[in-house]
Amino acid sequence: MQEFTLEELKKYNGKNGNPAYIAVNGKVYDVTNNSHWKNGEHHGYEAGNDLTEPLYNKSPHGDKVLSKIKQVGVIKKD
Repeated sequence: MQEFTLEELKKYNGKNGNPAYIAVNGKVYDVTNNSHWKNGEHHGYEAGNDLTEPLYNKSPHGDKVLSKIKQVGVIKKD
C-alpha cells in the first residue's frame, strides 16, 4: 500500500492526465474511472484532498460508496 502525505495527495487531482485520488479516514481511494467523478470533480469537491468531513457531514450516501472504490494507499501519520 502506498503512503501519501496530504501534500503529495494534491498531485492526484484528476487534471492534466493525473489520476484522481481522494482520502477518507486516512485511506486513499482511486476515483479516476468512477463515473461520478469527471475531471477530478464531484458535486463541487475536488480529488487530491481529504474528503472525510464532507463525506460524513454533507453527503447523502455517507461511506457506503467506498466499498465499491479501490483503495490504493494510506495517509502517512506524522
